[in-house]
Amino acid sequence: MLVFYPADWSPVCGDQIGVYNEMKAEFDEYRAQLLGISVDGAWCHRAFGEARHIHFPLLADFEPKGDVSRRYGAYREKDGFSERALVVIDAEGVVQWSYLSPVGVNPGADGIVAALDALTPEQRGERAAASQGVTGHE
Repeated sequence: MLVFYPADWSPVCGDQIGVYNEMKAEFDEYRAQLLGISVDGAWCHRAFGEARHIHFPLLADFEPKGDVSRRYGAYREKDGFSERALVVIDAEGVVQWSYLSPVGVNPGADGIVAALDALTPEQRGERAAASQGVTGHE
């Protein structure tokens, strides 16, 4: 799951990232890896992550600025930061769901959970994991 957001220290972003942090165990039950992405630098992410006790990686789309966001259509060229966008990618690397939220609105987690529920076991990577002795519900 990719979570694009404008900036670490903004009130809406802090609330949004906090919601996903609180739901990390639930996302783990789906075998979903959560990655936050903004154009903030690595040191900014580190300070934000430590201050907010974030338990998932925050990736710096810093240089070249917004390159990853652009690839997912989530970069605001005129503003120089990422849109508030959510992307669920399956075990094969295929985008299965995406949502672009108004930049000032916390999109919450309902859409993500519904998208994860809609994935087949194969899309979750459960068949491959089961054949290797990993269930994902341990």
